[in-house]
Amino acid sequence: MTGDKFRLRFAKAGTLRLLSHHDLMRTLERVLRRADLPFKSTAGFSPGPRLVFALSLPLGVDGLDEVVELELTRPMDAAEVLGRLNAQAPAGLTFTRVAAVPMKATAVPRRVEYRLPVPADRVPALADRAAELMAAGKVWVERTRPTPKRLNIRPYLRAISVRDDSLLLDLWVTQTGTARADELLRLLGVEDLVDAGAVLPRTVVEIRDEVPPDQPDGPPDGPADTLPLEPAAVAAAAAREAQSQPAAADWGLSPNGPVVE
Repeated sequence: MTGDKFRLRFAKAGTLRLLSHHDLMRTLERVLRRADLPFKSTAGFSPGPRLVFALSLPLGVDGLDEVVELELTRPMDAAEVLGRLNAQAPAGLTFTRVAAVPMKATAVPRRVEYRLPVPADRVPALADRAAELMAAGKVWVERTRPTPKRLNIRPYLRAISVRDDSLLLDLWVTQTGTARADELLRLLGVEDLVDAGAVLPRTVVEIRDEVPPDQPDGPPDGPADTLPLEPAAVAAAAAREAQSQPAAADWGLSPNGPVVE
């Protein structure tokens, strides 16, 4: 299969989970140059490869099936592109699949899944709390950016469950927002597991144009309900976000700006 635009699936794990999104972009540029791939460059004073990520990862999160699109200046065979990239990729970065896509195609995320290992003695209480969240009519969180507000993230929760001693977060991603995994870990009372060193992998990134049109369910339409925050609540929410840095600093960022707020 040949083409001049490719959608690549890759895994970023191990010590590379501590690599920021911007550092990952710089790493991929070096990989492309060492692989001697004829990539297209952006315009402007600081041109770079025409790479578009479906959704970036926060620091500390393994990405097991991430998506990036690459444009080339001439058609190449997909297998050759995959082989050249993996030959130059650093340890912890593995390109798993590649497919040629039309030049007008865009990898718009539709759904993501996270999986967090949970100690067996905490499974029953966590399963009950997950069921409570899914049964709730509204699930409110507080955010300070881009403007302070309370946000109802319940429409973005496709499923939250505990299975095989793991917490599973199945979340819708839309152009107007999504739920954040760090918020859900706090609501479920298991953020201490990550603080103690547990790794939260993102196991699935589902792309809209890869899903059959006859799927029985889909992401919500329109923005979520919001309420203003009182000044005291704004200060408390800002303090919580400051304590979670740097892990939450790049949550939801893309090369085109914030995707999830």
